[in-house]
Amino acid sequence: MKRKPPAVSVLQHGLLSLMCVIALFPLYWMLNSSFKNESDIFKSDFLPPSPILSNYSYAFEQMPIFRMMFNSFGVSILMTALQLFTGLLAAYALVRWRFRGQTLIFTLLSLTWLIPFQSIMIPNYVLVNDMGMNETLMGIVLPFAVSTFAILSLYQSFQSFPKVLIEAACIDGQSDFGILTRLILPNIKSSVASLGIILFINGWNEYLWPMLITKKMENAPLQIGLKLFVNSDSNMWGSLMAATTVSCLPILIIYLLLRRQIVDSFVRFGIK
Repeated sequence: MKRKPPAVSVLQHGLLSLMCVIALFPLYWMLNSSFKNESDIFKSDFLPPSPILSNYSYAFEQMPIFRMMFNSFGVSILMTALQLFTGLLAAYALVRWRFRGQTLIFTLLSLTWLIPFQSIMIPNYVLVNDMGMNETLMGIVLPFAVSTFAILSLYQSFQSFPKVLIEAACIDGQSDFGILTRLILPNIKSSVASLGIILFINGWNEYLWPMLITKKMENAPLQIGLKLFVNSDSNMWGSLMAATTVSCLPILIIYLLLRRQIVDSFVRFGIK
């Protein structure tokens, strides 16, 4: 293999360093601003001239941050669990059984992936409102109980599973549920775990639908709670940055603990 010229290597490392700085600068600005007075918030100081902690105390007084963290984790975990459960059942049925209209069902499922959520948001809102689920976690989770992305991803994993093993399990008297849980899942658990990480991240980042369903901070996920805080205190940028810093810590810790698995998940499913 030919070695790259030194100039090319220096240029590549320089571009990577620049991209890292661009990616990390918003985090630095957020953390730096959280320790500033309101009068210093827009000054270009590398470090706060006189660091303060009052922004954090004010944010905790005005916002139920821990309750909103619980809501965010609850929404993400419930959404992930439901999408994995329904995705496993649907993908197994499409792979395991042969029935009339199977191709049509698979085609319709694939087409629903192309429909933007905004086009069905109003009917979903009317349905959730009629069911009395406004301001509840289930009201946020219910429209996302089924994920076409999860079904299609698991369908590909099930397709690659040897059919001979499934037929042998049927001869041994295993039920379909037993084949799914005892035979297939243990052999594709890495794919399921990778998909679960992606679904959890998607659930954590969900914004538009929770904003429509929740109006109170105590019932809202973190992202919606921060928006409501901006509306109530539009000039308290230091406190907003303090609340944002605290809200970033859980997902940052999760990423540091599972960074290899998260990167592998995005590589496995070809998502950038």
